[in-house]
Amino acid sequence: MLADKLQPFLDRYDELSRLLSDPSITNDIANMTKLSKEQSNLEDIASAAKSYLQTLADIEENKALLDDAELGELAKDELKNLESQKENLEEEIKILLLPKDPNDDKNVFLEIRAGTGGDEAALFAGDLFNAYTRYAELRGYKFEIVSQSEGNTGGFKEIILLIKGKGAYSRLKFEGGTHRVQRVPETESQGRVHTSAVTVAIMPEVEDSEIEINPNDLRIDVMRSSGHGGQSVNTTDSAVRITHIPTGIVVTNQDGKSQHKNKEAAMKVLKARLYEIQEEERLAKETSERKSQVGTGDRSGRIRTYNFPQNRISDHRINLTLYRLDAIMAAGLFDEIIEPLIAHYQAEAISDADL
Repeated sequence: MLADKLQPFLDRYDELSRLLSDPSITNDIANMTKLSKEQSNLEDIASAAKSYLQTLADIEENKALLDDAELGELAKDELKNLESQKENLEEEIKILLLPKDPNDDKNVFLEIRAGTGGDEAALFAGDLFNAYTRYAELRGYKFEIVSQSEGNTGGFKEIILLIKGKGAYSRLKFEGGTHRVQRVPETESQGRVHTSAVTVAIMPEVEDSEIEINPNDLRIDVMRSSGHGGQSVNTTDSAVRITHIPTGIVVTNQDGKSQHKNKEAAMKVLKARLYEIQEEERLAKETSERKSQVGTGDRSGRIRTYNFPQNRISDHRINLTLYRLDAIMAAGLFDEIIEPLIAHYQAEAISDADL
């Protein structure tokens, strides 16, 4: 019974309230911070649980009045409202009971890389960059460019953003994969539609304590930054290339004028990529959870098609098609796709958990 599953959350929430008013806890900053965070995480489920249990009590109270000559009709009307309220609360609670992704509240690295299609792919990578930054602004997130490599005719061969804001990863984690674009390139003289592809990788920003890197596993090279055509744009060796020898991962950063800042930025990206590998290995072992991930993080899978001649955007994971590609790209309205993806994930996860 759902009510039985909720009581432990209420008990723990009340216990945390008592602990946080204990002088021995309030004098221990580290412990108080830990317990406050736990209580904050329980806030939504505890509030919903209280409302649900009160609704159950109100339903029983009104059922007892159905045969009352004076109050029976009022009780009947009230029961309709209470039953509807109960159903809504049950759906809300089922979602709240789902295991929370530990990365959901983190900042996120968003990497856009031009794939097949040459210059046209690089141009679309630039278009995606613009759309994602508009989306970040709509959500109230801040963002910064970590590194970039510009295309020959515009756009980007590769660009990495760090998007900062509570829940940034939870919103963007479904964007990882291959994004296919179908349109007439600016350089196409005969009006033929070309198909190109861009890959997007989504990686949570990680704390130093979450991933350990042995300094002996790193090879760090410094060099002069270069611009288009390979010409030097800096007179000092500020560009940094870090190679993680065990995995072969290479991260290069030359955006800043300071070698120290470039190295720091490259290390952050390296840690995120190593953490991503660690998470993929964990999920591979948890087959039921992996089934519910709706293809998150799968770089090889084609997740979405952007068809400009038809003004159509299609997400292949949930068979969603919208004929407002222009508006979505121009204003960064990705929530029109992300919201259905989240709902799909939650429905599958609820089914798997048998809630």
